[in-house]
Amino acid sequence: MTAPVPQRTTAAYYLQSVASFSLAAVALALGIAYLPVSAWMRAFLAVGMLYLITSAFTLAKVIRDRQDEGAITSRVDQARLEKLLAEHDPFKVDGI
Repeated sequence: MTAPVPQRTTAAYYLQSVASFSLAAVALALGIAYLPVSAWMRAFLAVGMLYLITSAFTLAKVIRDRQDEGAITSRVDQARLEKLLAEHDPFKVDGI
């Protein structure tokens, strides 16, 4: 049995993701900076924006870690199954 080929993201997809994130963060920061409200309200919104960004990174890391953990567990289970099948002799008779 062969292990599944891990999917890799292309450089273009990575660049598009980074550019999209950067554009969204800059647009939101500019929107908050030019909002016609007091400085305290802009500061509150800026802190909210930073909290949202850090929690998004944390969520992405947790999802990635869970996926990696599942892949490792799957490989260990597959190795155990292969070992059991290799050691099993269907023609062996016990007690004779």
